[in-house]
Amino acid sequence: MERGTLSTRHLPGAGPSIPASVLRFIASRILQAVPTLFVLITVTFFMLRAVPGGPFSAEKAVTPEVLRNLEAHYGLDKPLFEQYTAYLGSLLRGDLGPSFKYPNRTVNEIIAQKLPVSLEMGAWALLVALVFGLTFGIVASLRPNTALDYIPSAVSMIGICLPTFVLGPLLVLLFAITLGWFNASGWYGPSDRVLPAITLGGVYAAYIARLTRGGMREILSQDFIRTARAKGASEARVILRHALKGGLLPVISFLGPAMAGIISGSFVIETIFQIPGLGREFVNSAFNRDYTLVTGTVILYAVLIIGFNLLVDIVVVWLDPRLRHQH
Repeated sequence: MERGTLSTRHLPGAGPSIPASVLRFIASRILQAVPTLFVLITVTFFMLRAVPGGPFSAEKAVTPEVLRNLEAHYGLDKPLFEQYTAYLGSLLRGDLGPSFKYPNRTVNEIIAQKLPVSLEMGAWALLVALVFGLTFGIVASLRPNTALDYIPSAVSMIGICLPTFVLGPLLVLLFAITLGWFNASGWYGPSDRVLPAITLGGVYAAYIARLTRGGMREILSQDFIRTARAKGASEARVILRHALKGGLLPVISFLGPAMAGIISGSFVIETIFQIPGLGREFVNSAFNRDYTLVTGTVILYAVLIIGFNLLVDIVVVWLDPRLRHQH
């Protein structure tokens, strides 16, 4: 081969290259996200300002003159379209603006302080969902039409039907108030992570269990599984080396919507358990009509959800060779 025509896939130690179809898929998804974010920002901006009242209308001690000065300081006295274009210009610089309810604090600072708490809670909830969901689903798929199948399936159905705003208070009543094992609210020690994680992750554990059972049952009925068993492969090797990769594809596809649900579900969980995260701050900012904090939080959550979904789609396309040729 002539010099200059070598590809990285042929160089020793270069590792496998990313297929061009996968790169095109990533680029198309990113390009699709840009107009989505623009529409979301625009709708959120104008909807907040369409609501009667304003960020300072609830301040009883504010005189009309002080109110005019506050609105002039934050640019609320300008025409609405001028406010909109100024906000878009700030976003392009990465500036989410000042908070209307927290003097001398910016939205960037508030998000930087509160977001780690919400991300930690989401990570614990996802861990609960994966551990219990995968365990129940795999056990049920290996013993179909037995008690090991019916009991996890029944528990999963209960988890799907029970919303988080009902499950959370029930767990608090049982484990915090009655048994005294955990605190009813707060975010101080490791034990304070348990009830919120179970409440938020329990619903998605139920979905993952049912998806795992269905995916594993379909893979275990394939010819290559019977061939592996006929060659004398142990059951553990059949499950771990052959069945899991294909059987868990539905679960991997579900992780994108699951993360979106966990992020949005943090609003309720953080309010129930009084967790000082961004979800609780978002609820308070909506009541306080803190325009910039609400809009900044919506933008951040939208970026996180789009990013998680894109990452999951890339993993699915990478794991399933059949999908690589469809993008």
